[in-house]
Amino acid sequence: MDVTPVPPSPVSSDDLTIIAAQLGRQPRGVIAIAYRCPDGVPGVVTTSPRLPDGTPFPTLYYLTDPRLTAEASRLEVAHVMNWMTDRLNTDLELRADYQRAHDYYLAKRNALADLGTDFSGGGMPDRVKCLHVLIAYALAEGPDHFRLGTEAVALAADHANLRGTAIPATWPTCAELGITLSDFDFSNAEAPKTLNTTKGK
Repeated sequence: MDVTPVPPSPVSSDDLTIIAAQLGRQPRGVIAIAYRCPDGVPGVVTTSPRLPDGTPFPTLYYLTDPRLTAEASRLEVAHVMNWMTDRLNTDLELRADYQRAHDYYLAKRNALADLGTDFSGGGMPDRVKCLHVLIAYALAEGPDHFRLGTEAVALAADHANLRGTAIPATWPTCAELGITLSDFDFSNAEAPKTLNTTKGK
């Protein structure tokens, strides 16, 4: 498997224009592009732990691409978070892996600015409460960093057919991870659709 995470890249003025269009507002505190999608647009940004006005902002990796944010929401509606949290409560190895991901996230954020809190994001290390955070974190750090993040990205890639566009084509598949998409109920989630990535704006 060759999905080595690309080191964060500087943010250009064009990147900021695209990110603003993705978010529908001006981005705040962006210090790097943590992950760029295969089709070239920013997908995840690294955000300063303190915004320019001094406001604490604990979300180090922020998901910006609307294809990814929309699919994260669909996965949440399909109760993927409950499935993950239930496994955390019974699988000690998975729980230890999630704890390591939490500790790493804190260390990396504190290297930029220590907010004086042990809150990381996404519910770490005890539960899963935001797939946007897990997907952003996994894409920024690569598929070998923590299991639940790898799974969340695989689910997004396979359910919304995002491989090669928003997600690396070589990211582990649900089948490779032992996940069956039909086990999840997407009946209440909006169907995936083609979204403008704003690359040309």
